[in-house]
Amino acid sequence: QVQLVESGGGLVHPGGSLRLSCAASRSIFSLYAMGWYRQAPGKQRELVAAITTGGSINYADSVKGRFTISRDNAKNTIYLQMNSPKPEETAVYYCNAELRRPGVITNYWGQGTQVTVPS
Repeated sequence: QVQLVESGGGLVHPGGSLRLSCAASRSIFSLYAMGWYRQAPGKQRELVAAITTGGSINYADSVKGRFTISRDNAKNTIYLQMNSPKPEETAVYYCNAELRRPGVITNYWGQGTQVTVPS
């Protein structure tokens, strides 16, 4: 089992910055790909950014150049630096850990943290 605890959400104005954190209950980054997802009211959950065990990173096109995912292996923590967020990016942001093995995919989710960007 893996517990993920997000923090850092809140109100951020357009043009501002916010950093989300996700602390894992144990050292998993060598096995689990990590990601940030978000879900706005009435919409499906979508990938924002992800980092593989090898450190490869990908972003949703909508956040490229503004958001940065990173991880601190010593702290078992990943981060999402959000710069210049937009009102349409108001959502609950979730941390995800995914383990892929032949025939089996295991996912763990955090409880989510609300990010509100007023218009």
